[in-house]
Amino acid sequence: MSVRTKPRYQQLKDQIIQRISTGDLRPNDRVPSENELVAAQNVSRMTANRALRELTAEGYVKRIAGRGTFVSDFRSQSHVLEVQNIADEIADRGHVHSCKVLRQSRQRARGEIARALHIAQGVEVFHLLLVHFENDVPIQIEDRHVVADFAPECLEQDFERETPSAYLTSISPLQEAEQVVRAQTPNAGVRERLQMDADEPSLVVIRRTWSNGRPVTFARLHHPGSRYELAGHYAPPGIHKSTSADVVQLEALKR
Repeated sequence: MSVRTKPRYQQLKDQIIQRISTGDLRPNDRVPSENELVAAQNVSRMTANRALRELTAEGYVKRIAGRGTFVSDFRSQSHVLEVQNIADEIADRGHVHSCKVLRQSRQRARGEIARALHIAQGVEVFHLLLVHFENDVPIQIEDRHVVADFAPECLEQDFERETPSAYLTSISPLQEAEQVVRAQTPNAGVRERLQMDADEPSLVVIRRTWSNGRPVTFARLHHPGSRYELAGHYAPPGIHKSTSADVVQLEALKR
């Protein structure tokens, strides 16, 4: 029985995706052009065009007229269905981000952490606990565990200058993520650190991210319910998004 060979355009896509996954191509790096792919890979222009077009539609790369094709920077996204960097999110609102590190330590994975990261009990992980501020007002507690062999220099980083999200994305581009958003009653420690009212609920994002086919971080992100919301605009890959002027503004519906 013969093995079916993948179409040539798909082979080109797989090669580029592999280079992105391993970090050989990093966010905002230039991707080979159609002409370069034709010359280097001995394919037709139609094949090279299709590979780049589908990579663009699937979000792996972005094509900038007159400049070329570049690896997408997933860190700049701000969408309820996408992984957000809190510092970028705050900057997009024109505000100032700051951060206080409460814990940056080494520990052995147990219970929920080991299960979430698909590792054995006792495997080494790093624990990060931070409070993020927007214009000096606490907006998020980041309680994150990172597989140690994925980011061996994690404890040496200054996370008051660069967020864990930005640092970890710079090591290896995001391949896959899942998150659950729920409202809950915070404990006393969360309430105090976020300066919340006694009866105020918190908004918690539970998130796992994958790199090279395995989960490498597990985080709980706590937010004060009265000072934080998740919002976004989704369109299927390849579908042009409407401008904000064409979209019903949810804020107006609250009035």
